Amino acid sequence: MTDDPPRSDDDTGAAPHVDSVDAFEKLTASDGTVLVDFYADWCGPCQLMAPTVDDLASESEATVVKLDVEAVPQVAAAYDVKSIPSFVVFEDGTPTERLVGMQDEEALRVAIE
Repeated sequence: MTDDPPRSDDDTGAAPHVDSVDAFEKLTASDGTVLVDFYADWCGPCQLMAPTVDDLASESEATVVKLDVEAVPQVAAAYDVKSIPSFVVFEDGTPTERLVGMQDEEALRVAIE
């Protein structure tokens, strides 16, 4: 992945992964709504949430991305992510909402609307 901010519509329905601090900063500095799914590959609840996150990425006008806390720990630390899955909503570059733990699709939809 380049350092260009990923967009949900860049992929075939799966939420794209943010794999660098620069890409994360560019993405969250952009206008609009961004939902970041902080996860880890070994996390069972994160794996259970993956299809829901991918559905949102393909259906929502918001940008929906995944960020592996072990691949980009600096970002996880900067946003005080201590439990996963965690979801942070950014509106025009500002974090506006945080959801921690398993969430149903409706809760995530409401957060990004």
